Amino acid sequence: MRIISCEAKTQLPQLVEAAYRGRTIIIAKAGTPMARLVPLSQGPKQKIQFGLMRGDIDFSDDFDAPLQADLLLLPSAGRD
Repeated sequence: MRIISCEAKTQLPQLVEAAYRGRTIIIAKAGTPMARLVPLSQGPKQKIQFGLMRGDIDFSDDFDAPLQADLLLLPSAGRD
């Protein structure tokens, strides 16, 4: 839903209720989107479960080995 800022001022309680129910409200000024009104949460947070991708990701044996010297030399900003 898109609404202009002067209308948002007068309808703020209704807009907050709509956002709480899951609608995203875009507030615009002179046709330019300026802000987005969204609910703080989208239901209960899920617990973090570690190890869900165990066995799905492979790393090489040397993934944490030091980089080659030529890869560590970064060009200096502003120098030619």
